[in-house]
Amino acid sequence: EVQLVESGGGLVQAGGSLRLSCAHSGITFDDYAIGWFRQAPGKEREGVSCISSSDGRIYYGDSVEGRFTISSDNAKNTVYLQMNDLKPEDTAVYYCALTSLGYSWYRRAIDVPEYYNMDYWGKGTLVTVSS
Repeated sequence: EVQLVESGGGLVQAGGSLRLSCAHSGITFDDYAIGWFRQAPGKEREGVSCISSSDGRIYYGDSVEGRFTISSDNAKNTVYLQMNDLKPEDTAVYYCALTSLGYSWYRRAIDVPEYYNMDYWGKGTLVTVSS
């Protein structure tokens, strides 16, 4: 069974940085994509970023492009999200998510999350950015 466990959330001042981690296990398929969504209180789920397991292609949502960086350490079975220049509007629960349908599916899910779902989700980690 696939498991995704997030860590690294916390409270940070605007302009600060945090690094989230997603430790994954139990993945048995070859071509998948893994990444991050977030959901702020009272708002819809928003796609953040993803990375392809097969070729390392990366995609970012418009609101985080240039500030967030996704990376993967295959030896540690961990995906990271480095978040810089954080803003109060980045406050949300951040979820690690995985799809077995590959990078293109995940990219569409980031653009229109209301129409696409992921196969597996973590329980989330809270990021709070104070002004």
